[in-house]
Amino acid sequence: MHALTPRPRSAMRAFMNSEASGGLVLMGTAALALVIANSPLSGAYFAVLHSDVLGLSVLHWINDALMAVFFLLVGLEIKREMLDGQLSTWPRRALPGIAALGGMAVPAALYLAVNGGPDGHPRGWAIPSATDIAFALGVLSLLGPRVPISLKVFLTALAILDDLGAVLIIAVFYTGDLNLHALLGASFVLFLLGGLNRTGFTDMRPYIVLGVVLWVLVLMSGVHATLAGVALALTIPLRVSPGRPEDAASPLHRLEHALQPWVAFLIVPAFGFANAGVSFAGMSFESLLSPVPLGVALGLFVGKQVGVFAFSWAVIRAGWADLPANASWAQFYGVALLCGIGFTMSLFIGLLAFPT
Repeated sequence: MHALTPRPRSAMRAFMNSEASGGLVLMGTAALALVIANSPLSGAYFAVLHSDVLGLSVLHWINDALMAVFFLLVGLEIKREMLDGQLSTWPRRALPGIAALGGMAVPAALYLAVNGGPDGHPRGWAIPSATDIAFALGVLSLLGPRVPISLKVFLTALAILDDLGAVLIIAVFYTGDLNLHALLGASFVLFLLGGLNRTGFTDMRPYIVLGVVLWVLVLMSGVHATLAGVALALTIPLRVSPGRPEDAASPLHRLEHALQPWVAFLIVPAFGFANAGVSFAGMSFESLLSPVPLGVALGLFVGKQVGVFAFSWAVIRAGWADLPANASWAQFYGVALLCGIGFTMSLFIGLLAFPT
């Protein structure tokens, strides 16, 4: 009798560890960008970001190309957790799923309430709806072993579902004029990728080559190019058998672990450095109270914690889910408060809502 294949090192645990450390790096790069943007080096900083490289600015290469790799990792995480992880059953999805829904709906409602007047900008309603998993886990990691692992798993699962919601929002609400020929070409490439998956083809090279072609076609189509990363992720094979652990040799498992350090320590910090550099020149206290910043601030700080905590409390009180193991309500509320950190995805949606 053959022994069962041992389960590979937990991708969820590795994800949390890399994202927590990467979150600390992201904090540092974001702070550095703010300092540089308000120093004598600001001219050089903005000039480099807007310089042309192969037809696109450096900023566009970061936001459209590097972030496509970020979205590829997001898609891999969503697929793996849905098929063979913390989100593989409906009971496991209940608490983080309802919490994510509340954490998106309440901030959006608060933003729209503030921006419903003639001076408001309702197009930015989705900005406060996203949670930055790297930042949130980075802050949580500072508390060390005092935080139960169940709360870290809950926060990670919630943020993954939150990212899924953000991906759907980008696809539906922030898509420009469509180029149907490019869109048909992208659909054909996606069909080829799906065919490779169905035939059990596990060599990653064709997936990567076709993924690059898919990114170019999606960029040309009017759909935001980063969504090509999510689409590619859904075609990467994951071998899972009933009653057996995930195969460590699965292409999805290998690609996920290969990308994690690059995304956590290079791509997301590069995005933060390129987009967090806001100049405070000419900024007044009154401008901070204008509808957009006020709506975003209320949505993230008030809406997130209220939405996540209230919706979770209702689900737990109804008996549809349990409070995470070894966690108190006070600790759970603290995690709900951390969900108001929306740096990376909020910045990204903000760039789509108000393009410069």
